[in-house]
Amino acid sequence: MAKESMKAREVKRAKLVAKYAAKRAALKEAGDYEGLQKLPKNASPVRLHNRCKITGRPKGYMRQFGLSRIQFREMASSGLIPGVKKASW
Repeated sequence: MAKESMKAREVKRAKLVAKYAAKRAALKEAGDYEGLQKLPKNASPVRLHNRCKITGRPKGYMRQFGLSRIQFREMASSGLIPGVKKASW
């Protein structure tokens, strides 16, 4: 499990990115790079990092499901993810 502070930090960054998205797009369109530099660092979408929705694990993230590989395997084995089953041939 990730620390709660790390999960909270990512949520805070996501809110900041959403808040400044329109302003960032307008500044980019105008070519005003000095204005872009005055925006908060965490308002940049590049600073976002994908984390597992359940555990907050930052590595082994599966984008299609929003889960880490470990949680994905547990949930798939339990039959909690529709349309996913273990391969056998």
